[in-house]
This record gives sequence, structure tokens and C-alpha cells, in this order.
Amino acid sequence: MKMKAGVLTVCGAKRPFAESKPIHVVELDLDPPGEGEVLVKVGGGGLCHSDLSLINGDRPRPVPIVLGHEGAGEIVEVGAGVHDVKVGDHVCFTFNVSCGRCRRCLEGRPYICERSVTPRAAGQLLSGNHRLHMDGKPVNHQSGVSCFAEYAVVDRGSVVVIDPTLPLDVAALFGCAVVTGVGAVVNTAQVRPGSSVAVVGLGGVGLSGLLGAVLSGAGRIVAIDLADDKLGLARQLGATDTVNARDADHVKQVRDLTDGGVDYAARAEVLNPSSAAHTEGHTYRVIELVGTSEKSIEEAINSAIDRAHQTIRHLRWFEVARTSGHIDDGKVSHFQVTLKVGFTMEGAL
Repeated sequence: MKMKAGVLTVCGAKRPFAESKPIHVVELDLDPPGEGEVLVKVGGGGLCHSDLSLINGDRPRPVPIVLGHEGAGEIVEVGAGVHDVKVGDHVCFTFNVSCGRCRRCLEGRPYICERSVTPRAAGQLLSGNHRLHMDGKPVNHQSGVSCFAEYAVVDRGSVVVIDPTLPLDVAALFGCAVVTGVGAVVNTAQVRPGSSVAVVGLGGVGLSGLLGAVLSGAGRIVAIDLADDKLGLARQLGATDTVNARDADHVKQVRDLTDGGVDYAARAEVLNPSSAAHTEGHTYRVIELVGTSEKSIEEAINSAIDRAHQTIRHLRWFEVARTSGHIDDGKVSHFQVTLKVGFTMEGAL
């Protein structure tokens, strides 16, 4: 079938991207789903920092490649051997495809599936195949998803069935930002009720981490960002206090609010910390995925990426945490996506 998609043609293009235009919206050929695969009509997708890492060359991948790993849609066709999902199911993509049969999957850690590493790095689906083509030549898949497109063929292990009443543009965030931010705070940091939490950077992951802190029953939640509108949104979502990182005394403000420093600090930005307040416990870190939902036209996409880059470049870490350790983002699995969607539908997120 023919469809349109956002194709990255070069990694590490010169900034601003709105001028160099590394992404082009073109018509591609999409093969039908093979064995163990499904065809999804994409209903929503988010721009994430992982996408930016490909575009700016920090994490190069083979090009051309159709971007997008955070998204949701509706299954319109299933391949041979797929029996547990059906046409009409609403699904959220997961960028960590799992085979369900390797050592890591069998020991309950599908997010580090051994079979998925090589094909993902090569721009292939789990099967080792390409389903995208342009002028008869293969076009690569990003993380086995490539949802900056009208349709996507993905492995069955790359989708999670979700509640059909959840709007697809909202459901898209569960493919990366929500499971990363909430998962890091709830699962990995295991924030305790009554504790104090600082969230630095209020993009998709940061706000999700904030919601995770609310869900965990944190007593004090300090939201930090450069943008006052994001700080206002954080207050609406449950932050007890907000601090603008442009303030010269932002570190003192946080320490004064939290009796010397927070119990947990969620870094939802990507620059290395300049320093931290070293006392006791651990500093908890999540990874920034700057979210947006610009439509698939070249100017909008490239301009959105420029804005994401500027947001990250100007955000700075500061000394608010009581300790020095750090950990990575929350584990991604089908169960975690389903759990977070359930929390949302019940009004807890």
C-alpha cells in the first residue's frame, strides 16, 4: 500500500533544522504484515528526545529512516500467527519490542529482550525484515515502530491493547513519556508516601514523573523549569511548589522549601549535573523526552525539533538533591503500559 511518512534523510544535519530540513514527508510503499506482525493505522504520535538524538547525530541510525516510536493507533490487519489481538483493537506502541522467548524475556525482563537488539540497531523489525520501501529500496524502521506515518507495520510484541475510550492522541504518550516518567518514580525510585520530590524539567517525561510522585503520595513536590506556563501546568497537576530555574537563588529556594534538600530528585532534562548536595540517600534521575504533537508537514516537524533542542540546551541542573547517586528511566513492558492506562482511566493519573 501507499502512504505518507516523515523520513529522516541525514543524521547530524546543520541547525536550525527548519532550514536544513533533515526530515521530508514523502510517499512510501508499505508491505502487508508478515507472520507475527500487525498493521496499525496511526492515530497519534509524539516527538521525543530519542527522536532528536537521531536527528542531531548523537545516536546515529542507518538512513533513510521513518521516525517515531511514541504513538498509538488502531489495528486494521493482522498477519499469520497473530491470535491475541484483532482488527479494531486500539493499541499503544512500545519501543522495546520483546520476543517473549529469550532468556531475558523468560526471566521477566522483556524490556531488555536479547533478540531485539540487533534488528533495532539495523533499522529492521524483530523478524529482520523491512516493510518500508521507497523506489524499490528499503527504508529503515525506528525502534521497530516508525509511527511518524499514516500506517505502521510492527511486530505483535510492539503493541499493547488499550481502552478504546482513551483518545489516541493522549494514548500516544503512554508509548514512552508516561511509562518512563511514572515508571522511574513509582517502580525504580519507589518514592515513599510523605517524602519530598523535585522534578527538574517539565516536558512529557517530567510531568509524568510529577504525576508519579502524586500517585506515590509524596508530601512535597517541587516542580522546576524555565517556562512559567509549564510551572502553572505543574501546579494544576499536583505540584505543591514551583521554582523558575532562571532565578539566581533557585537552589536556595528548593532547599528552603524542603528543609535542606529533597529526598528524591527526578532529572527530566539531558545535561550533566554541575553539582549536587551530597548528604544521604540517592538522587533519582529520569531521561527527558521532549513531547509535542506537530502535524506531519516538513516545516512544522523541523521547527518543532528546533524548539525541542533549544529547550534542552538552555535547561540546567542545580543543587537540590540530598545525595549523588542516580538511576535510569522506568522499565517498559506491556504490563506497565496497561497499568498506567488503567490508572488514567480510573482518574489516578
